[in-house]
Amino acid sequence: MDPNRTPYALSSEDGEALWFFGTLATFKATAEQTGGQFSLVEQVAPRGVATPFHVHPEDDESFYVIEGELTVYLEDDQPISAPAGSFVHIPGGARHAFQVDSQTARWLDLTTPQHERFMRAAGEPAQGRVLPLAGPPDMQKVNAAAQEYGIQILGPPPGGHA
Repeated sequence: MDPNRTPYALSSEDGEALWFFGTLATFKATAEQTGGQFSLVEQVAPRGVATPFHVHPEDDESFYVIEGELTVYLEDDQPISAPAGSFVHIPGGARHAFQVDSQTARWLDLTTPQHERFMRAAGEPAQGRVLPLAGPPDMQKVNAAAQEYGIQILGPPPGGHA
């Protein structure tokens, strides 16, 4: 066993929390904790939260929807309904976006350490385990983080969401 990594357990309320792109993102497994193998983030967001179309050439990302419903848009822009229990894998380099369709949704995001660093750079520490105030994300901050971590923002969110 790597002496820099130790087993750990978190309760439902544990983990570092960020406000990231309209979501409450709670880090359940960080790159540091996994020896750089992966990052696991629980995200919660209200209806209407949507990402712009984007691509991260080096970073795979997988979503497992725990509660609520997302719509995920992949390469061909065809919507994929992702209700609770759904799993969507997005390989690095695939153009994608998603939006929250239910009152709220909660999902796990399994991704890479580099994508975790992007989330940290684009987000801000949460002021409690609550959803961030409504409003558009700071796109200047998001664009700077995207440039630093190799993410290309390709277009507006699907369906006219902001």
